[in-house]
Amino acid sequence: MRKPDLPERLYLDFDSFFASAEQQMNPALQGRPVGVVPHASEFTGLIAASKEAKKFGLKTGTSVREARERCPDIAIIEARPDEYVKLHHKILDIIDTVLPIGDVRSIDELVCRLLPSESRQAEALGLAIKAALREKLGSALTCSIGVAPNELLAKIAAEIDKPDGLVIVRPEDIPRRFLKLQLRDLPGIAAGVEARLLRSGITTVEELWKISPKQGRAIWGSVEGERFIAGLHGYAVEKQETQRRMFGHGRVLPRDWRQPDKILQCARLLCMSASRRLRKEHYRAGALVYGWRIKGQESISVEGVFPPSRDDHCFLTCLGQLHRRLLMHPAFRGTDFRRIKNVHIYLHHLSGEVVDSHDLFDEPQQKQRQQRWEQVSDTLDRVRKQFGSDALSLGPSIAPGSYIGGKIAFGRIPDLDDY
Repeated sequence: MRKPDLPERLYLDFDSFFASAEQQMNPALQGRPVGVVPHASEFTGLIAASKEAKKFGLKTGTSVREARERCPDIAIIEARPDEYVKLHHKILDIIDTVLPIGDVRSIDELVCRLLPSESRQAEALGLAIKAALREKLGSALTCSIGVAPNELLAKIAAEIDKPDGLVIVRPEDIPRRFLKLQLRDLPGIAAGVEARLLRSGITTVEELWKISPKQGRAIWGSVEGERFIAGLHGYAVEKQETQRRMFGHGRVLPRDWRQPDKILQCARLLCMSASRRLRKEHYRAGALVYGWRIKGQESISVEGVFPPSRDDHCFLTCLGQLHRRLLMHPAFRGTDFRRIKNVHIYLHHLSGEVVDSHDLFDEPQQKQRQQRWEQVSDTLDRVRKQFGSDALSLGPSIAPGSYIGGKIAFGRIPDLDDY
């Protein structure tokens, strides 16, 4: 495995992106604590807190009630994912004028591959990126940049001096530059992995750095542990491309949507949003999972299977059956609907859009019916793209809040067609 002798990766991570984006788009919010919420409700939590809000101890997940108690001056803003996506594309265009973008990791994170000549002027390039963003967008939207021999170390470096930092880690700085960090400061070490490390007697980053890649594999229980330890030692470990396994959406339900008909209505909209994405990427699905997260309980879910399909009618028919099954689920019987906090659906068992063979017992009429429903779904997609998301829908299109199915998740940036 190759060990670079120069910092070959530049990792850029925006600071408090959603909140900073709102401050950038509305100058009246600049310098003021801002909290962004998924929907307009006093009973939800923050999905982002501005730099000013973080000084009061606010962070992702803090309830609106607690945020107001800690910081009475805070501005609570409902998220506008479509505006964040537009801003994201502007940002990519600006950065690309300074340095070619290698991979986009999320709506507010990206990585650039540096040539040897660029590695030697990494600090100047980092400052040039910051200056270009400030000139073209403004000063409210800041980013932190890390430069290191590989992507893992560059991402760690980007976190060291937030906000608005620029940290360059050269091979000779490893591991000294990271030894004072906590285990949870390292990307990829969440609660589950941390617990495994602690059970193995590893409590510090220095102790973690001393183990071998093979020991990492044993602790993680997968090759990812081996790759992580190799990356931590400065080896050129490339991020593996993941294979698409499912299309899904979830939604936190406002209190006035926690009743049977509205829960199903929300699930239908999530299902149709996922199926549009599935068709756009030329897949079929053979199964659907539908579930609820209930306050004070484990999530419950049920699954339905069907021949490889790509039409809304098939998915919605299955969803209706699964909804009735959930109502009779032993874990839900007798539970108040007001305790259902979240609805989620997943389309999985994916296959290519073109079906190479058909079941021996397929009826011609059934196949023709499926093809007609596929044509209906394709027509709906075209109408929505041309005239907007509310132009035509199978069933009610009223959603609990805005941007149903257009939520920005880590690793997935919605298309503007999703809104």
